[in-house]
Amino acid sequence: MLDSVLFDLDGTLLDTADDFLAIIHSMRQDRGLPESPLHLIRSTVSDGSAGMLCAAFSITPEHPDFAGLRDDFLERYQRQLAVHTRPFPGVPELLDWLDAEGLPWGVVTNKMSCFSIPLLEAVGLSKRCASLVCPDQVTHGKPHPEPLLKACAEMGVDPARSVFVGDHLRDIQAGQAAGMRTVAALYGYLPAGDDPQHWNASYSIENAAALRPWLEQQRTKEFCHV
Repeated sequence: MLDSVLFDLDGTLLDTADDFLAIIHSMRQDRGLPESPLHLIRSTVSDGSAGMLCAAFSITPEHPDFAGLRDDFLERYQRQLAVHTRPFPGVPELLDWLDAEGLPWGVVTNKMSCFSIPLLEAVGLSKRCASLVCPDQVTHGKPHPEPLLKACAEMGVDPARSVFVGDHLRDIQAGQAAGMRTVAALYGYLPAGDDPQHWNASYSIENAAALRPWLEQQRTKEFCHV
């Protein structure tokens, strides 16, 4: 049986990399530096602003300039959350199917609510999302299961009959710890050198459209804790 589907946000539901890249480009340009390659930014999106800034400016969080860079980055991002951001191909159709089938879906992200809420509003998903859990709403973020369990509680569903989809090892670990089936989104922002085959996810998908057939199969199966 299947009660609900939860998704990570960046790299799973939404392709946000181009907005991050534009911000990094503008920051480097203001400092007289050349542009950063897209692949460098994409592979660090899952590590948040700290990961992207460290990669783009060859800096560590302990560097005296880091705090200023991060403040600059976050201020720019707040102003241009969804200029280039779009759902990944296949995501709109997948969400339409979930809605038509009466299967609630939600988002569990490590992106703070001050960014996640307006971002979902900007792409037209906020009113359709049954639950949005951000790190500032829980004591422990992913890979701890708390945010997933909170989302399930808000939707009134059984975690053991739910699925979590994400593009990072921490997503799979959080889902497993919550007793959920897990799906690795291989089209997302995989960290350089990481091998999703070692994540031990219940299933892996190369694109969002590939999730629906698997979910249809799960609706006829009894879930067990994995």
